[in-house]
Amino acid sequence: MDIDAKLRPWLLARILFERTDAEHFLTTAQLMRILEDEYGMTTHRTTIGADIEMLKELGFDIQMTKSTQNRYFFGKRYFDDAEMRLMIDSLASCKFIPATQSKKLIAKITALAGKHGSEKLVRNVSVERRIKGTNKKVLGIIEAVNDAINQKKQISFQYFEYNEKKQRKLRHDGYRYCFSPYRLVWNGDFYYVIGRYEKYEGLTSFRVDRMVAPPEILQDDAIPLEKGFDLERHINTMPHMFNSERKRVRLICDNSVMDAIVDRFGEKVDTFLRGDGTFEATVEVAVNNVLFCWIVGFGGKVKVTGPDEVVEEYREFVRQAWEAVE
Repeated sequence: MDIDAKLRPWLLARILFERTDAEHFLTTAQLMRILEDEYGMTTHRTTIGADIEMLKELGFDIQMTKSTQNRYFFGKRYFDDAEMRLMIDSLASCKFIPATQSKKLIAKITALAGKHGSEKLVRNVSVERRIKGTNKKVLGIIEAVNDAINQKKQISFQYFEYNEKKQRKLRHDGYRYCFSPYRLVWNGDFYYVIGRYEKYEGLTSFRVDRMVAPPEILQDDAIPLEKGFDLERHINTMPHMFNSERKRVRLICDNSVMDAIVDRFGEKVDTFLRGDGTFEATVEVAVNNVLFCWIVGFGGKVKVTGPDEVVEEYREFVRQAWEAVE
C-alpha cells in the first residue's frame, strides 16, 4: 500500500471536519478535486466512498445524502454549538485569564466547530473591553498547583500585590510561602487555591493569578486534612474565599430576596415563612466584612437577628461605614 492510500482517509476526515456541517456539504467530485489540488493525490470516486465507509466504521459521524452525486458532511462533533458558546463566554468573561490567552483558547475551541460553525461563534465574542488579568503565567500556575494536589505535595511560591502607584510589589519582600494545597476553586471572577499555610490556623486561600510564577512542587508531603473534615462544606461557607470563624447566623429577609438567598446558600438553606411578607433564614457562614457587605447591598431587606455577637459586629461595621461618609 502506497503512502497516499494510507493518508487519504485521514485527509478526507480532516477536510470534512473542517469544511462541512449539516448546512454545508462536499460532493464526491469536490472531495476528489481538493485532494488533487491541495495534496497532489489523484483518486477514483469509488475509492472516496470506500474510505468514508471505513471512517464511519472507526466512529466518525460522516453523513451522506444521495443525489446525482453523493453529498457528504460531518455530523456530530465533540461539542454542540450551545456547549461551545458557554465555554467561549466563560473564557471571554474570566478575569484571571489575560485577554491574549483568552483569544488563543477561544480560537482553539471555535476550530472544533469547523469553518462554517466557527464563523457563527466568533462574531458574537468580544474580550477587548472586559477587565482581564495581566498574569500571563496563570495557566502554568494552575497546572502546577493541580499537579501538586494530585501528588499530595506542598508547594512554594512568591505572591505579589499592588502598591499605591499600581506597581506590582512582592509581598513580604519576596518571602516564599510554603503551602499545602487541597483544592482549586473558581469563585466569582477569580481562581483560588484552598489549603493550609503553617503560619495560619485553619485553612486559607490564595489567588492563583497573584502568584509570581508557577509554584515549585516540594518533596514534602502536604499536611493532611483532619479525618472527617468536610472540605466542600468549608468552601461553600467562605464568601469570596475570605476565611473566618463560621457561625449559624439568623437573617430576617423580605420575601422578594428569596432568589438571592437560594443563589448564595443553595436550595437546602433552612428557611420558614413568617407570614408578614418576610421569611427567616438560618445559614452557616464565615462571619466577616465580606458577608456584611453582601447584606448591606440589599438596602435593609435583609436583617441580622442573631447570634448577639454577630449582631454587634454588624452594627459596628455599619457604624464605621456611616462615619466614612463625608
